[in-house]
Amino acid sequence: MLPAKYRSVLVLFTAFWFYASFSHGSGFRHSTILDPHGKYHLKWRFDRGTITFEIEVETTGYVGFGLSPNGAMALSDIVIGGVTDGRPYLQDYFADAKRKVHRDVQQNYRLEYGRENNTHTVLAFSRDLLTCDTNDKDITESTVRVIWAYHSDDVGPSGPMYHGVNRGRKISTRLLNKPDTTSGFLPYKDTTYWCQIFQIQEVQQKHHIIRIEPLIQRGHENLVHHILLYQCDSNLNESELGASHECYHPNMPDSFLTCETIVFAWAIGGEGFTYPPHVGLSIGTAIDPVYVLMEVHYDNPALQQGVVDSSGLRLFYTPELRQYDAGVIETGVWVSLYHMLPPGMQEYVSEGHCTRECLQESLGQEMPNGVRVFAVLMHAHLAGRAIRTRHFREQEELQPLSHDEEFDFNFQEFQLLKEERLLLPGDHLITECKYTTKGRQNMTWGGLTTRDEMCLSYLLYYPRVNLARCESLPEITGQLKFIGVKEIQAPVTTWPFMIKSPKKYSNLSFIEAMDKYRWSKKRGKSFNEMVLQLPMNVRCSKWGQDEWSIQGTLVSPPEVKSEVKPPSVVCRSASEPHSGVVLLFTLCLTYSVVQACLSL
Repeated sequence: MLPAKYRSVLVLFTAFWFYASFSHGSGFRHSTILDPHGKYHLKWRFDRGTITFEIEVETTGYVGFGLSPNGAMALSDIVIGGVTDGRPYLQDYFADAKRKVHRDVQQNYRLEYGRENNTHTVLAFSRDLLTCDTNDKDITESTVRVIWAYHSDDVGPSGPMYHGVNRGRKISTRLLNKPDTTSGFLPYKDTTYWCQIFQIQEVQQKHHIIRIEPLIQRGHENLVHHILLYQCDSNLNESELGASHECYHPNMPDSFLTCETIVFAWAIGGEGFTYPPHVGLSIGTAIDPVYVLMEVHYDNPALQQGVVDSSGLRLFYTPELRQYDAGVIETGVWVSLYHMLPPGMQEYVSEGHCTRECLQESLGQEMPNGVRVFAVLMHAHLAGRAIRTRHFREQEELQPLSHDEEFDFNFQEFQLLKEERLLLPGDHLITECKYTTKGRQNMTWGGLTTRDEMCLSYLLYYPRVNLARCESLPEITGQLKFIGVKEIQAPVTTWPFMIKSPKKYSNLSFIEAMDKYRWSKKRGKSFNEMVLQLPMNVRCSKWGQDEWSIQGTLVSPPEVKSEVKPPSVVCRSASEPHSGVVLLFTLCLTYSVVQACLSL
């Protein structure tokens, strides 16, 4: 736990997708789907003393909504209503310990409006948060269990008929502790990148963010794959706040294009990250983030429908400044279709270079004495099997900055380095990713979906310099020559571009040509060896949309004189002194449990 002097700000996000609705009112800031088939939609809003609900259900009979102490029918607070002959009705009920439903003598639910068409019923109703009725459940910031039901017939003179299988429960939610954002549904596809712009907490003087925690909605741990936070143009119009849209989409707001610099990265399985005691993420100065864009990557291979998510990040900040401002550098393979993996390979290696040319220009001008890297997050997708971030100085290889020989797509987090690493102008980094494409029939492409691939390392370092991305991409000509391509159609008017010759590839896109090529293990290995020797396109970008002059140039991979393996683990016997303390301290560093480390 952090001391109370550290304040926190929530940067929370709700994935939003429009759906057909004839809701009467507006201003409902929260919503969810209660049933697995998307037939029962719930919206709500609240103030200090009152909560208002709107339910939209695929039925022309009655609808029921309840608050339960444990998710069961017994002792639940229930409201039932519908529309008959164009007139809405609503009644307050409760269930006793034997699950028998009774009409409440004290009617505390107030009908706001109701309407019905040929397929759906919409009802809105309100009540006080605290009704002083023993048959009603108090609504507080604690977790509540919601139950629901509906029937094809309306309530008759003898009361509501049994709902049968049209019932269910939402195990838990917090009605008064939801992020104040609009909510909705994820698109019906396997991969979605969703973006929304927020304003960083306004402070009157410089502060440091010293911890960032993921807030992943319960039950969505396997859906939310990673969250990136980007710094946007500080001159954005405030009307852009809250704007949300699918990322990398032709119709997304232009303001999203100003959000280039990565501030923080979290990936699936990771926990919160605490900055070292001498380092913090600066806010409140002229060059610090004012607006940030949060990008959430949803992985939904099962194509679940009606998913609503409100995951996000919690940032802890303090006016007690640290000695250094932290920065993030994205290194590795520039995400592109030019990063390709042949099918059927037991092992395929990709290398993304943060070249000495880029570091010489950027650090040479900004920080000639170098910067210190203190944590690394390594990132790949489903084909990834091992990653390491290699470090070279004057063609001599140092120990890796980070390595994971058993990479798990479902567990990715920042690794604190046991010792901070000095990164100098003229050094060279290689993010090396090993993949297996065994069982795949077609090429695997660099791209955004989890079936595509990435090879990235995010470096946390200090002091901050104007370098956001230091990456590379093997040039495409050599890759095309390998499969026999002689000429592409020019000028290039389509993406992916089209092949002109030879005849067997004519009028195919280059990705179709690559898939048409008859790959074998031997050819895949030869292709891999060739790609690792190809000239590289350099990406060397500043904050925002500016670039260092080296960006876009072609450079050759460095000549590696010797390869350094990660240090082997030295086993200690139980009789050796202090072995337990050393092990525990190592675990603390690995998992960022700084408080536990300090208490040793």
